[in-house]
Amino acid sequence: MLRQEFLAVRTGLTADDVRESTAALAARALELPELAHARTVAAYVSVGGEPGTLALLDALHARGVRVLLPVLLADNDLDWGAYAGAGSLVRVQHGGKMALLEPAGERLGPEAVQEADAVLLPGLAVDARGMRLGRGGGSYDRVLARLERAGAGPALLVLLYDSEVVERVPGEPHDRPVQAVVTPTGVRRFR
Repeated sequence: MLRQEFLAVRTGLTADDVRESTAALAARALELPELAHARTVAAYVSVGGEPGTLALLDALHARGVRVLLPVLLADNDLDWGAYAGAGSLVRVQHGGKMALLEPAGERLGPEAVQEADAVLLPGLAVDARGMRLGRGGGSYDRVLARLERAGAGPALLVLLYDSEVVERVPGEPHDRPVQAVVTPTGVRRFR
């Protein structure tokens, strides 16, 4: 129910709303020390009404940061590929789900995310504890579990609209908090 409410608000956003927030989000995120010092960042390509990520991906790539992007597998797990600019993306239709923009090049394997200094997570909301509400597919729960098993400790960051920072989201025992949320108007850190 809560997921549908957040998705409904995003559906009501205009192209201008999304475009304006994209530039603001990129500017705020690029100021983060977690990204300023990162050599490798695992990120994602925003779709639909999601807060836009392309400006941020391009800025990181231009800085010489290795940007890893997810490739959705049939079982909802994620493989990874390197971002080499907007021309390196291909639109992939995954069954009845939405089409995603994925890296066209070599597949690096699900473990590639373990090399990331920072991971930008998609989400629908984050609460005062830093707990993230995802779309419910479980892809990023697997990524976070893989990172934990490997003893990897990248910075976990989520990009959202201001209205998506809420008091509380429902949680599962396996959920992991993020360190910070970036919105078009600022950054909020959690413990």
